[in-house]
Amino acid sequence: MATTKIAIVVRDDLAAWQRLNVTAFLASGVAGAFPATVGEPYEDGSGTPYLPMFGQPVLVYAADLAALTEARAKAVERGLAVGVYTEELFTTGNDGDNRAAVRAVPAEKLRLVGLSVHGPRNAVDKVLKGLSLHP
Repeated sequence: MATTKIAIVVRDDLAAWQRLNVTAFLASGVAGAFPATVGEPYEDGSGTPYLPMFGQPVLVYAADLAALTEARAKAVERGLAVGVYTEELFTTGNDGDNRAAVRAVPAEKLRLVGLSVHGPRNAVDKVLKGLSLHP
């Protein structure tokens, strides 16, 4: 059993495509920052290779803006690895503009639509306590 946990929280008022998009982007940040979370490549019985995936579950939660903002603050306070996705990122067209959009807003005013948290299981659980798993 893994000693760390990967969790994604998406805002509960997003369209389905937005929730999926935010989840994918935030998960990619965890994989990029923590290569050890990614397992070995797959191969089917015919020898066709496939990309590796996380070697542990990714739990996805849903929350409103207030709960997302609170979870972000708690995660940062605990020193956990945090990724953010803000409303503005739906209108940007590239990674550079994405970073600039986040950089332009103070932490407490971020209009979060998603959050990723990675760290020790118990610490992640405490940060997300009270949130519901995504339906």
